[in-house]
Amino acid sequence: MEDYNALSLDFFAEFPRALHALDRNPNVSVVVLSGAGNHFCGGLDLKSLAAFINDSSGDHGRIGERLRRQIKFMQDAITAIERCRKPVIAAIHGECRGTGVGIVTACDVRYCTKDSFFSVKEVGVAIAADMGTLQRLPGIVGFGNAMELSKGGFRVRRPSNWVWFLWFSGQGRNLTKVFAPLQRVRIGRKPPLAVVGTKAVLIRSRDLNLEQGLEYVATWNSSMLLSDDLTRAISAQKHVRKPTYAKL
Repeated sequence: MEDYNALSLDFFAEFPRALHALDRNPNVSVVVLSGAGNHFCGGLDLKSLAAFINDSSGDHGRIGERLRRQIKFMQDAITAIERCRKPVIAAIHGECRGTGVGIVTACDVRYCTKDSFFSVKEVGVAIAADMGTLQRLPGIVGFGNAMELSKGGFRVRRPSNWVWFLWFSGQGRNLTKVFAPLQRVRIGRKPPLAVVGTKAVLIRSRDLNLEQGLEYVATWNSSMLLSDDLTRAISAQKHVRKPTYAKL
């Protein structure tokens, strides 16, 4: 049986390192996450998790404390998507299950093929989804939809009310070969400081009230507007030409 790109525990150490390298690479303007094969992600490799628990020794309290640290470590690996300054696009095809849903909800944009389907499978294996799905999904698809999907653990195919999952008419890997690269180029042509700032302000504003959010973006722009990007953008519009910007 295919593992559908199931995530081993090693993934949670390697993934944030890769994101950090891309974040620091001045030649990278956008990051696209996709899955090899017929499916985007089959969720967490439960064999790895079971092995971790079985290898733990000591009393229940100490085993539980070690497990909590491991969960926090894994959560932090997915939150690395939000910490990455560059926009992160999820290019989803086939199945997106369990922790895979947690990953795509942390991404900035989600593009899906028409054959994509989603399932929050954790509840079926006696786990409350703990990789960010329960925290991020309600803000994307609405509380009621998130509650239904998370408690039921069933598959959902192209739900029309998931307005922030952007659907692509093609199938399978066509998304990562054609559509996602076009979006990467489109975003990559924008002023890099403005793109980075937009992501940073949006993520920070989730935890702020309106007044605090406005204060945060005012402080951000008071320094970022001093860059050459604004002058270049205005000049390009004036002379009807494509602007060029310094790498970040």
